[in-house]
Amino acid sequence: SDMTHTRQWHHHFWYNHPTPTQSRPCRRQPGGPAELATKYANFSEGACKPGYASALMTAIFPRFSKPAPMFLDDSFRKWARIREFVPPFGIKGQDNLIKAILSVTKEYRLTPALDSLRCRRCIIVGNGGVLANKSLGSRIDDYDIVVRLNSAPVKGFEKDVGSKTTLRITYPEGAMQRPEQYERDSLFVLAGFKWQDFKWLKYIVYKERVSASDGFWKSVATRVPKEPPEIRILNPYFIQEAAFTLIGLPFNNGLMGRGNIPTLGSVAVTMALHGCDEVAVAGFGYDMSTPNAPLHYYETVRMAAIKESWTHNIQREKEFLRKLVKARVITDLSSGI
Repeated sequence: SDMTHTRQWHHHFWYNHPTPTQSRPCRRQPGGPAELATKYANFSEGACKPGYASALMTAIFPRFSKPAPMFLDDSFRKWARIREFVPPFGIKGQDNLIKAILSVTKEYRLTPALDSLRCRRCIIVGNGGVLANKSLGSRIDDYDIVVRLNSAPVKGFEKDVGSKTTLRITYPEGAMQRPEQYERDSLFVLAGFKWQDFKWLKYIVYKERVSASDGFWKSVATRVPKEPPEIRILNPYFIQEAAFTLIGLPFNNGLMGRGNIPTLGSVAVTMALHGCDEVAVAGFGYDMSTPNAPLHYYETVRMAAIKESWTHNIQREKEFLRKLVKARVITDLSSGI
């Protein structure tokens, strides 16, 4: 039942994190929104506010706890929170593949320059048509970390979407298929939604032949023009947390099922809330009342083409993202949410 799942949930903390109990209040740093407003009021306009997003997040989601590594590293087996779930919510059954990948990539963090920042401002750039003709490019490029999703192009769209890419998060079916489409300086981050995704990444890092029909629902990239140290595996905890704790999708015994997979955008926002001090988004939100508006900023397909999705619950996600914008946890640059 849902209650037993919630009770078990508290036991899946990283490493030997103490289990929160009913008697001990959650560590809420600092108090409510009014207190927070006072705390950050004296920051100059545009200055990065350390701990801002997670403090506001904890005010609306008391169970939110910031420590969670962005990417899997060589101690990934110790993390109880992901060990007990199969993909996409965990790594159960994937140990050997992940070990093989990490033994070659050997890099499990952001770049040293980004790691050393005292305060990090991050933006997740969605693929929505709402980005078109808003000239947000230079504002997007001002962020320390610019995250892009799947194969959303930069070239030719810089004025609206910026030219900087720090992380590109994707999965085999979403990855760019032509090597020349990849930007030079970004890290390639796999979000593993099924076991085949890890198998695919192993082929990629070992530069082995990918057999195209290996359990994928459409054709996939057969090579990624990145060296192993530029490749990361996203911590699947963010998929799990986005689905069950934040958006409130059906638990379904911890298995992928109808309407319980969060979109990559919400997963990336969840990752940023753990890894960044301030979080913004751009290019998020579908306005179903405008069927003729472009669905994506880079193509002419119209909003009307969006199908009711089997795996995602777009309505629940919209409510979740709205809640974050309303509580000022995240800033929505393109006002689409």
